[in-house]
Amino acid sequence: MPDAETLDPVVVISEFMEAAAVRSLRAQFPVHYDPELFDHPAQFYRLLASVRALIVRNRTRVDGELLGRAPRLEVIGRLGVGLDNIDLVACRARGIAVHPAAGANARAVAEYVLAMMLITLRDDYHRTADLSSGRWPSAYHAGGRQAAGKTLGLVGFGAIGQLTARLARAIGCRVIACDPAHAPGSLLWRELDIEPVGFDDLLAAADVVSLHLPLTAASRGLFGRETIARMKPQAILINTAHGGIVHERALADALCSGHLSGAAIDVFAREPLPAGSPLAGLPNVWLTPHIAGLSREANLRVSALIAEQVSRSLARITEDQAVCQSSS
Repeated sequence: MPDAETLDPVVVISEFMEAAAVRSLRAQFPVHYDPELFDHPAQFYRLLASVRALIVRNRTRVDGELLGRAPRLEVIGRLGVGLDNIDLVACRARGIAVHPAAGANARAVAEYVLAMMLITLRDDYHRTADLSSGRWPSAYHAGGRQAAGKTLGLVGFGAIGQLTARLARAIGCRVIACDPAHAPGSLLWRELDIEPVGFDDLLAAADVVSLHLPLTAASRGLFGRETIARMKPQAILINTAHGGIVHERALADALCSGHLSGAAIDVFAREPLPAGSPLAGLPNVWLTPHIAGLSREANLRVSALIAEQVSRSLARITEDQAVCQSSS
């Protein structure tokens, strides 16, 4: 439930945050918490004049208009890791500290990738309606594939990619990865027993391709028609990274043509996903609403981490300002 409108809040939380973390912030600052505030801009903007800290997930657009209405804003906490919804250039120009919840939801995302890999390889978990209506389509779906022995290709090999690799190897997958941040001779590859490969080699060899890279000028639209065409026939694409990396029409066409056998997509170029998306209604795609990193356990970790980071950041800024005033 939203708060009654707090007068002159120091901290505004515009999307869902765990109750214990909200309480910890309230013990230190005047807080306004409304998990649906992002959807009510007029009310949102009224609260920003006194705000020093803003806590968001991925639905709040921290853009020039919002920043212009928050002249005292010093800290932004992001309940997650993607920063696409925050104007980082404007924040840097203003000296606003931005804190993502790095690593706090890695396990949730890695388990999502593993689950979707298993479900999509089998391709026989859409059958509830058939069985409920008296059909028994087991013979038609006898060709589902097991994960053991398949090759999982990870594009990006940060904390989430590394944890995904460990889980996949535990069930018998071969794991390959490409990430220019890690040199081919890095000890990391040997420690995890993962084979580093070039991007083209990964596309050609992987039965399942999972994306774990940031959205940059280089990665935006990376998985368009030409890249998808180079993927192994009957491969599966899983995207929990950023919607802008995958061209959704090109993916839909590859799924419809049979070049790709399936996909699991948790992030989209526009969120919420607009009606009439080319991915809507396809039988071989799983669509989820940007929830790969959400679980009860991950929410608790993410919320606690951001509450701690925001509190520390505000305290440090206050101390610095007091030192400056005393020395002037």
